[in-house]
Formats: sequence, C-alpha cells, structure tokens
Amino acid sequence: ENRAEVSAQARQRRRIAQLEEKLATLESGRAAKERQTNYYMAQGRAIRRIVTLFDSLEDLVAENDRRYEDVEDAETTIEYRVFFPGFVNTTHGILQSRSYDEYTQMLKMVDFHVINDCLAFAEFCFQLRQGADAARGDDTSKLKALVSEWVNREFKPDPLVDPDDKHSRGFTNDACGRLLCPSELDWNNSAVKAGIRDRADGYVVTDMSFPAFVYEKYTANPDDLEDGLFKGKILLQAFKAVFTSPSSAKDVEGDGDGADIIINNRRAKKSFNSTIKVKKHVRFALSSVTSWRSIDGDFDYVHFWRTIVDFFEKPPGREARHRVDKLLEWWTRKVFGRNRRRDLSPTARENLSVNALARQRAARDD
Repeated sequence: ENRAEVSAQARQRRRIAQLEEKLATLESGRAAKERQTNYYMAQGRAIRRIVTLFDSLEDLVAENDRRYEDVEDAETTIEYRVFFPGFVNTTHGILQSRSYDEYTQMLKMVDFHVINDCLAFAEFCFQLRQGADAARGDDTSKLKALVSEWVNREFKPDPLVDPDDKHSRGFTNDACGRLLCPSELDWNNSAVKAGIRDRADGYVVTDMSFPAFVYEKYTANPDDLEDGLFKGKILLQAFKAVFTSPSSAKDVEGDGDGADIIINNRRAKKSFNSTIKVKKHVRFALSSVTSWRSIDGDFDYVHFWRTIVDFFEKPPGREARHRVDKLLEWWTRKVFGRNRRRDLSPTARENLSVNALARQRAARDD
C-alpha cells in the first residue's frame, strides 16, 4: 500500500508539473500576444500623426496590391505617362498616386509583407486602426482644452472660451470666429460677421478659403497670399503641444532649444505631415463641432487636408519649391531650434576641453 500511495503521489506531482508547464506556456504566449498588440497599436498611433489623417489602412494596402497584381496594368500606366501625360493629373490618378505614396511612408513603420494570412491581416489592421483612432482622440482632447487656454490668454474674450464646452466656440464666439474667418474677409466688419453666421451668399465658409489662424499675426496679405502662410502662432503652439510637450507650447516667440532636425533628427522627414495634421486639429478645436467628423457644415476637412498636402508636395516650379523648403526650415527652427555645433571654428574646437585633454595626454606619452 505504501508503494501504491508513493506511486500515486509521484504521478500526481508529475501531472501537476506538466499542467504548470502548460500554464506557463499559455501565459508566455498571452504575454507575447499582448506585447505584439501593444506594439502594433503604438505603430498605429504614428500612422494618423505622420502618414495620413483620413485614408483607411486597407485602402492604402489595396492600392499597393493593385499596382503589383497586374504587370500589364503597370506597363499601361507607364505608357500613359509617356504618351498621355495628362492622365496622371486626373483626380483619379492623383488620388491613386497619393495613396501609394502614403503606403510607402507607412511601410517605414510597419511591415505588411510578413503577413500572408487573411485573418492575421484583418487582426493586424484592426490593431493599427485602434492605435490610430486612439491617437486622434488623445490629440483632439488635449487641444480642446489647450486651444481655449491660448485663445483666452491672447484675446481675452468676454465671456472666456469654456475649455469643456464646444458649443460656446465656432463663429458664435468672437475670438474663435476671428481665427476661423476666411483670410480674404475682415472679421472686424459687422456685415462679415453677420453674413458668416447666417451663411449668406458670399460669406459661406468652405475649405476653399484658408482660415485666418494659419497666417502670421492671423492676417493675410491679399497681394501676396503666400506671405506669412502657415506661420500662425496657434499652429506652432499646437504642434509643440502634440509632438514635444504641452509646457513647451507656452513659449513660441523665439527659436526652439532642441537640435536641428533637418540635419540630425529622423523626425525631419516626418515633420511636414505632422504640421499638416495639426492644422486640422486646431480648426476642429476652434469650431463648435462636438465630435470628430470629416465635414463641418460647408467645410470639408479632407479637401482642406489635400489642399495643404499639395501646397507642400506639388509646388508649381523651382522658386515655389525653394519657398516651401524655407518654410519647413522656419518650422524646424521655431519648434526644434538650430544646431550651432557646425558653426564652431577650428580654433574654437581645438580649445575645447575634450580636445585639449587629448593633446595633453598624447604630449605626456611622447
């Protein structure tokens, strides 16, 4: 009996050990799955901030697949570009090109090529989409409060803009209305205010007008509409609040105090799309719309997004390209500062303590 009892206990211990091993394996797999999910959701957050604000991930992947599935179609596209240059300038051709450009940008962060199972791809996109939507929600929520604080501090409206109430914003609020007013109109004109609020003919606010807040000092030069464009103070504040920190947005008068990202930081290539994205969120924060949507009355955010993308990506000529580059350099300097290290003279470099120490040590060995 003792032997039987000992044998039974031994079997039970072995069974318990096996079950514990299986449990550890399951927990390890679950933890790995959670890490993978968190990783993809984090990548998804970057997609809405850097790649595209509106297009679905599935549409971007579908555009890539369309280009690779049929070689003949690809050759036809090349022939059309050679013999019919106007083809790529059609609305359909431009949208396809933009989707593919966004897809290639997205591949720098996530690799779709490693997924060849339909269910895995669907789960993959779901996780990315969750992260993307969460990022947009976090940013709109953050700017909802911050924008009201900035407007109240600069314009001191009476009553103040309520950080928790979107209904008190938009064109019903004098300060918000001034910033949202089309740049070709004068908000100080009472007839303009009444016309915009009544959506009268000639005063309908659409995405075909740049809001005043995108301009430096919130005023456009009608003789040179590119002068001061995308240099609005509130844009700088919003960008720094989202991409650096809310506290850094308090000081935007001087240059930033970070490194020159155009030379040294990988964010340089991403700052352009991020800047465009912030413009949409600032307008949403100033508006009276309570939930995110692509159309606000007569204003289409998607078209507005594409207008700004084209301004930066499709300048009409060399001089316009140069002005765009200068504008991006201005943004880099204002947000991240300039790296002064390259400005040091050879003599100044030699006298720095690190170099001086190296010379002293070498001299002692000699």
